[in-house]
Amino acid sequence: MSDTQEITSMIRLRLGSHDAHYAGNLVDGAKMLQLFGDVATELLIRSDGDEGLFVAYDKVEFLAPVLAGDFIEAHGRITQMGKSSRKMEFEARKVISAANVPGQVSAADVLNPPVVVCRASGTCVVPVGFQRKPG
Repeated sequence: MSDTQEITSMIRLRLGSHDAHYAGNLVDGAKMLQLFGDVATELLIRSDGDEGLFVAYDKVEFLAPVLAGDFIEAHGRITQMGKSSRKMEFEARKVISAANVPGQVSAADVLNPPVVVCRASGTCVVPVGFQRKPG
């Protein structure tokens, strides 16, 4: 891969009541890390043709609450490529949330702009012997 070529990935999903872990339908922050793990896997497949391994998070920031029913987009990009390591940055954004209209439990709002709920950075590894040109 050329250093100037940017590899990105994005997942969008709606969190359900099964994702709520705390009172008030609050979703556990670990759910955002799970999404980032899936984004990282796609990034590695796109860059190296292999799922690789997530080694460590350097930083994780939980910035806003996430509730069951919210639509979340998890974005990621590779920021540095070493011989086998890939540094990545992630951001999760709430793009739709419940509108809380009395008597209308199905009301929802598109958030414009989206609300950033979590940011993180980390490192993944694809052993040299497993790297291959995707295609």
